[in-house]
Amino acid sequence: MNPRPAPALYTALISGLIFPLHERMKQHASVAVRRRMEESQYWPEPRLQDLQLQRLKRLLLRAQSKVPYYRELFASLGFDPARDLHGLSDLARLPLMDKATIRANSDRLKAEDAVGLARFNTGGSSGEPLIFYIGKERVSHDVAAKWRATRWWNVDIGDPEIVVWGSPIELGAQDRVRAVRDRLLRTHLLPAFEMSETKLDSFVERIRTTRPRMLFGYPSALSHIARHAKARGQRMNDLGIRVAFVTSERLYDEQREQISSTFGCPVANGYGGRDAGFIAHQCPAGGMHITAEDIIVETVGPDGQPLPRGQAGEIVVTHLATGDYPFIRYRTGDIGVLDTKACSCGRGLPLLKEIQGRSTDFLVARDGTVMHGLALVYILRDLPQVKAFRICQESLELTQVQVVLEAPLDAELRARIERGFKARLGADVQVDVQQVDAIAPEKSGKFRYVVSKVAAPR
Repeated sequence: MNPRPAPALYTALISGLIFPLHERMKQHASVAVRRRMEESQYWPEPRLQDLQLQRLKRLLLRAQSKVPYYRELFASLGFDPARDLHGLSDLARLPLMDKATIRANSDRLKAEDAVGLARFNTGGSSGEPLIFYIGKERVSHDVAAKWRATRWWNVDIGDPEIVVWGSPIELGAQDRVRAVRDRLLRTHLLPAFEMSETKLDSFVERIRTTRPRMLFGYPSALSHIARHAKARGQRMNDLGIRVAFVTSERLYDEQREQISSTFGCPVANGYGGRDAGFIAHQCPAGGMHITAEDIIVETVGPDGQPLPRGQAGEIVVTHLATGDYPFIRYRTGDIGVLDTKACSCGRGLPLLKEIQGRSTDFLVARDGTVMHGLALVYILRDLPQVKAFRICQESLELTQVQVVLEAPLDAELRARIERGFKARLGADVQVDVQQVDAIAPEKSGKFRYVVSKVAAPR
């Protein structure tokens, strides 16, 4: 176990006092959970599996007694957690959960005694919008898991950070409390949705002025900024950046090399989502460690049956801190491989060997502005009428949108979609909205929710 160097005074104040007070005011147990995780990460895997089994039984018993959907499901299966759960393998007796299940049972998945649930939504890698809820226990554990992984790289909450992001949650109306919090935590947000030449120049300048200890964002966005800085002849590897955290998309080798060489720092890959939780994060030794204290990861074949480690299958997640709104055997839609080996860092946390996950292309507006594909995804994701979608930018002048709806596409909804897309792409862009019965998979068997083949004008 390598000791962490002493943090700077301001960082120590924020991570040791201000942020813990912030979490306590929000009734989050993040600090205590992180401390336990920093001990348990070095447990041998059999001991971690014992912890998983204890927490799984607690989760399933709560689901049986307090969650209408699971109460009825367990009764129909003749499954009693107190009687039938003897090992982690018994989890496979339960059916897989998918987005359609959650959409059809949104209220019935809430625990009857849940208090203070927060509403979230996500487009998902399949282009199927999803609304779900998260309780304070889940938030506390997700914050703690991310915090622990951050500290693996000798950075901490309170160190200057540049975040290149695009979620409406992070880039919505910045109220006074949030603005104060970001200033205290020294977090600086840059909008990933807008990548014009002017914006990119300002991003490069902002990063140089801030001199962050860490970067965080989509790999596509960070690599795009890195390429721009290199094209401008702007040096970025003299700022003292210690690590670039990337998530939400598949990280390609060329992106890792571009980010690392430009910013002069290692790249730490993260895997997870708002729905599935903080699944895995890369340590300095290179291992993608699963947050095993909170999450059980299975890989399953086309028949839904669990596969042994070393074989590629769909990643299925059970989040053990979701008693208020359970995620039990949740299908992520991503393909991955569980590793058969341990990491050289000494942590007992199991590893994801390979993730064949989500990827989001950039889009190009009519005036040449490059933007993240999620800029359009969020427009459709937040429309309750839209059950699934595909976006394909055929040219700078034409973008096609396929939508799956429960009711016929009316003029009002069509106009709303067109307005949202034109606001991003340009008023003179043709937006062709078509209603379809289903979104056919690509040849890979996966959905692609944004397909952009348009190059920015030279």
